[in-house]
Amino acid sequence: MKLQQIADLDYALSNYCLAHKFNHQVAFCSKGISHTGDGHFYVVLGLLLLCFETEFGPSFFKSCLLGFAMQLPVYVLLKHTFKRNRPTNLPCFIRPSDQYSLPSGHSAAAFMMASQLAWFYPLVLPLVFIWASCIALSRVLLGVHFVSDIIAGAGLGITFAYFTFVLTGAV
Repeated sequence: MKLQQIADLDYALSNYCLAHKFNHQVAFCSKGISHTGDGHFYVVLGLLLLCFETEFGPSFFKSCLLGFAMQLPVYVLLKHTFKRNRPTNLPCFIRPSDQYSLPSGHSAAAFMMASQLAWFYPLVLPLVFIWASCIALSRVLLGVHFVSDIIAGAGLGITFAYFTFVLTGAV
């Protein structure tokens, strides 16, 4: 598939997601979901588990720190390498933090955190991946990302979570 075909498909999917009479109500819910992926929740959760869950909390915290420390520079490098502009000519319900859209940082972080939580606390696996998927989808529904941006972000997050497991000997 050619890059232009992917771009056309991305635009068509985004348009489909945003061109309905309920988009303002959906955007309102999507803002709340998206905010759970802003990073504050990750810090609070990590610190709570570090302080109060002695079996896996410290390992979880260290693994997350390592994962985010590796993922963030790669995410920034990819954004500035691809320089893909955010969707235009579509409704946008929030002000994005930067100009470029590929990959989605919210998706990368959410899937990194979901992977970490699922590894250390397997019982939450379905819940955390549904949550991460909702964060990723909210970014499309808010008009700031294309579908391929969130897929790339999810892949980035899962990949760097796996790298942390390998580096820490958890795998």
